[in-house]
Amino acid sequence: MKMRPLLRASLFGVVLTACVLLWIPARAAELKTKNVFLIISDGFRWQEVFGGAEQRLMTKELGSVKQTNELAAEFWRDTPETRRAALLPFFWSEIAQRGQLFGNQNKGSVVTVTNGRKISYPGYNEIITGSGDPRIETNDKKLNPNVNVFEWLNDRPGLRHRVAVLGTWDAFPYIFNIERSHLPIWPHWESKFAAHAIQAPTAVSDFMRDNTPLWHDLTYDSLLINTATDYVKRKQPRLMFAGFGETDEWAHAGRYDLYLTAAHHVDGFVRRLWELAQSLPQYRDKTTFIITADHGRGSGLTDWKDHNEKVPNSEGDWLAVIGPDTPPLGERTQTEPHTHSQIAATIAALLGEDFHAAFPKSGAPIGEILRHDSK
Repeated sequence: MKMRPLLRASLFGVVLTACVLLWIPARAAELKTKNVFLIISDGFRWQEVFGGAEQRLMTKELGSVKQTNELAAEFWRDTPETRRAALLPFFWSEIAQRGQLFGNQNKGSVVTVTNGRKISYPGYNEIITGSGDPRIETNDKKLNPNVNVFEWLNDRPGLRHRVAVLGTWDAFPYIFNIERSHLPIWPHWESKFAAHAIQAPTAVSDFMRDNTPLWHDLTYDSLLINTATDYVKRKQPRLMFAGFGETDEWAHAGRYDLYLTAAHHVDGFVRRLWELAQSLPQYRDKTTFIITADHGRGSGLTDWKDHNEKVPNSEGDWLAVIGPDTPPLGERTQTEPHTHSQIAATIAALLGEDFHAAFPKSGAPIGEILRHDSK
């Protein structure tokens, strides 16, 4: 009797997980990766990552677009391949040539969140701890009870005081539980986290002091990239989180033009970080970037603005990876499903550590971006 497809897929997953867990200690000494950057573009949809701008949303009526002709000239092209390259030129030149991209559901590659809430705090918790937590149901600023891979690796040999968190949202000090983890963070937002604050460049601090913010709980992505590049030059962390937030804010505001512009900027920020890394001996050919979003969004004429457990398909997400231990397979098609719960263990595995063994509820590492012999 033929094996049922679901059973066959399940058995394949078990075998793959076992192989990866055996691989970690056996191959750790062979890893070229010595540094990992985890980069998030909050709420940026897989639809735009793989298909570029959506024409029907590039209007005043559906996307609140102010200058439709200018937006079309910048981001509209005749094919999905040329549209996505216009929107995300670094993704579709450098990463597509030298790394891997997962999540194009139209081509049989699925990446999802598993926490069920499909909002930011549960999403970030899943990414950095390796599993969803039913206690984390909202975006309320409550200290995360779960140990995350950043604080766990901060106690490992060679990584102590070489881990940092930079993110534009005021919930990050709570998500990473800075009171417990003592990770350096920017911005610190509240005085109780000030002891762990990363010093920003003077120009960034002056801008934040002198300008009226657009949002009460979010600062500008441009300030993050300038602080992050300064910190990398000064401190050269081995593990860094960079959380950009404007894509989510502009989508919630229904501004499709500014949503696309923010995503285009993030692509440029990733390029700047990557080129900086390749210019420094600490990072050159020894650094892996993992880039994703904390959740997806809905589809259609109005649901693209939102995401939560009531918005269909907003669990769908994407993942891009580039680094010396990731085979250059480009856009992946017809892959096994992947989840955000696997990212924490993947980060640790790239640095030669076994987070999944220490926290069995976490997802197993993604073997396809770890193995030199991937097909």
